[in-house]
Amino acid sequence: MPVLRSRLPFDALLHWGCRLLATVLLCTATAGCASVPDPVPRTPSRALEAPEQTALGQLATARRGQARSDSGFMLLSSVDLAFSSRLALIDAAQRTLDLQYYAIHADASTEILLEHLRTAARRGVRVRILLDDFNTVGEDAQVLRLAFLPGVEMRLFNPLPGSRGSLFGKVLGSLHQADRIQKRMHNKLFIADNAWGVAGGRNLGDAYFGGDGKSAFVDLDVLAAGAIVRQMSASFDRYWNDELAYPVQTLLTRRDLERMRDDKERNDQHARADAGPGALLPSAAASQPSATVLPNATPTAVVSAQRPSLDLRQTTLTWAPATLLADQPGKVGPDDDEVQAGETVVDGLLQLMGQTRQEVLIISPYFVPGPQMMRLFADLRRRGVAVRVLTNSLASNDAPAAHAGYRHYRRDLLALGVELHEMRADPATAELHGGRASGSSAGGSGLGSGVGGSKSGTSRASLHSKAVIIDRRLAVIGSMNLDLRSKQQNSEVALLIRSGALATAGAQLIENTFAHDAYRVELDGGRLHWRAPPGAGFADTDSEPDAGWGLKLLVDVLSPLAPESML
Repeated sequence: MPVLRSRLPFDALLHWGCRLLATVLLCTATAGCASVPDPVPRTPSRALEAPEQTALGQLATARRGQARSDSGFMLLSSVDLAFSSRLALIDAAQRTLDLQYYAIHADASTEILLEHLRTAARRGVRVRILLDDFNTVGEDAQVLRLAFLPGVEMRLFNPLPGSRGSLFGKVLGSLHQADRIQKRMHNKLFIADNAWGVAGGRNLGDAYFGGDGKSAFVDLDVLAAGAIVRQMSASFDRYWNDELAYPVQTLLTRRDLERMRDDKERNDQHARADAGPGALLPSAAASQPSATVLPNATPTAVVSAQRPSLDLRQTTLTWAPATLLADQPGKVGPDDDEVQAGETVVDGLLQLMGQTRQEVLIISPYFVPGPQMMRLFADLRRRGVAVRVLTNSLASNDAPAAHAGYRHYRRDLLALGVELHEMRADPATAELHGGRASGSSAGGSGLGSGVGGSKSGTSRASLHSKAVIIDRRLAVIGSMNLDLRSKQQNSEVALLIRSGALATAGAQLIENTFAHDAYRVELDGGRLHWRAPPGAGFADTDSEPDAGWGLKLLVDVLSPLAPESML
């Protein structure tokens, strides 16, 4: 059975898992399983060839001035900077906008971005959106309405045959293609006029931009300008023109989306009638189609719309040599054997880490090292290199199966002398320490700066940043986790930046999180101990902090069952 990462509260996750297990035999016994179409004809297209002819291209050149390097960068660790930078790129674009994401959620913050995208398309900007198919279900499927707007092209990568009514239905209807379920396009790029762009860990939605105010996603992006953006666009084009990128119109119609919306409205009405007055269910007004891109815009969007876009003329950019680490689309496809060992983003990252002389700092929300990485850590420790890791605790992890894989290695990592820190699942701590940054190059004092929310509806912090800092001179920030899924299953992309200033700023973000928002895990007499930072408002503990018995039981069940390559 496929092991999937799902951003769901524990009770919903357990319920979903039980339903899936109970119906697997029914699905496999049913004849006539659905399938995706054969590769379809599509019109190839490429990034803008002359970005210097646009206002953004000219701004990048002017901002460079006399700098020796031709690529500029700014860390985006706060939700305000992450959102306002994307808004600024949309509003300033004159010719092209290219977006590549694993997930785009149909909620308040996305409504604002998509409205600005529609406005850009109306003024003649070519908009291309490449989205992994996995999360295009339920309410989030309504994001696909954008594909039917003039001036917008939208493609789904590696589509699955299952129903779009729910994630459960999609997985159930795709079990006969289990390997295809596992291989996902995890890349995250946002590019304007082939001149400026954003890369990093964030998908698009309230969960990443602070729109729901319920829980805290701690994330990190990089704003990029200049020559490096050409590499970002080249990677986007490879995926856009790949045979696994299906135009939305070949998979569903606008009427299909309208039927899904109508079905949801009917279900909501029945639920309200069954629940009676005063029940906490969507109101009839909230379910009415709006004149906006998404059919269910909420009042939150009105508030979020007050956020100004970033002034790209005034941002502090660090100009430095850089390159893009990007997996090939074939890593996700059925012929993934063509991608040789050592050619993936994670492989390249491990080679870089092997050259570390003094210290490597790692942020990985899902941290399942595997044998090769463990050998690398052992070699680094023998040479006296400090290895310091920030990952999720069990309570802050939105993927319990990933934690099940991580805990297999926790004691061995500590025995090697690897320094392990686990994020505390308390959004108040992250919010208190980080605050909302207004324009610094680092974007705030810690990784919890103005943290976002989660679609799970739970009240907790969850680490989502992905970065590696080597000897405080190299910074790698992107979509990859240090786990076997990122290494073997998903496609990933990352920026490798050679800058002491930017790497030091990134290291400070991590260390400030160590000092305020994370437990340090230690071995005390053979037992695991979670030590709170000095002066913290929370105490030490000898068991998985803030995790209830049900969550611990779930991980105990998953631990011996889930293959590490799927975690």
